[in-house]
Amino acid sequence: MSESVVAGTFPRGGELLKRHRLSTRIWHWVNAVTLFVMLLSGLMIFNAHPRLYWGEYGANPDTPWLKIGSARTGPGESGYLQLGGARIETTGVLGIWTDQDGNLQRRAFPYWATIPSRYSLAGARIWHLAFAWVLALGLLFYLLWSLVTRHLQRDIHITRAEWRPTHIWHDIKEHARLRFPTGAAALKYNVLQKIAYAGVLFVLLPLMILTGLAMSPGTDAWLPAASELFGGRQSARSVHFICAFLLVLFFLVHIAMVVLAGPFNEVRSMITGRYRLPPERSAPKETGQ
Repeated sequence: MSESVVAGTFPRGGELLKRHRLSTRIWHWVNAVTLFVMLLSGLMIFNAHPRLYWGEYGANPDTPWLKIGSARTGPGESGYLQLGGARIETTGVLGIWTDQDGNLQRRAFPYWATIPSRYSLAGARIWHLAFAWVLALGLLFYLLWSLVTRHLQRDIHITRAEWRPTHIWHDIKEHARLRFPTGAAALKYNVLQKIAYAGVLFVLLPLMILTGLAMSPGTDAWLPAASELFGGRQSARSVHFICAFLLVLFFLVHIAMVVLAGPFNEVRSMITGRYRLPPERSAPKETGQ
């Protein structure tokens, strides 16, 4: 939120104001790189056993709720994504694809979507665990600093009035019509933004960290309740990947909103902290009888 609004002044549309604190901007970009590396290294780890189960155990003979693989179909092979009883053909993208050397590979995710690009479970784990520390410590320090600066209470807290179904429905309709806030109102998060950001900060990211711990056999030595909380290590792994793809969905929606709201202004505000207020909408002119 703008420091001018906090100070009690009311800026007008077109003014260039300070919007994001330095701590928010640093955490935003560090977190973007961190999640990118963790996603791609996590997909490489998934390639080692491209199946997801519920419960404590899961291996090849068990029935997964999600599976990416390849199967012989007539004279050739096809890749597929299987979700429960439904199967979708994904030849060339998932399950079976051609690598950078022109060789046919039978792995879940292709080389351009993984870190490292060539199969290496050990290498992927090193990348993943290294950036897991960046994610966990960054989230901890960001939340503590946000409490000190009252960023959470001021900008993320959802008021009782904002929880009203009519208020939420109004914001949904405004977004569907691509009618974004203008003037001083653009400096405040609307209820949909608050719900999304709160969901990431207090649900998805903590779940990613906790399920990551629950999947580690070493965690049983000092926190056995971690895997028990999710009903088993395989359930924790499933929740971990579900949260990962919900974060991807959040990212795609976030980028779409940035593009629609004005990418130059939005990106500048997250780099320099400066944001130009969109001009207020002019009231519709009355027509004579």
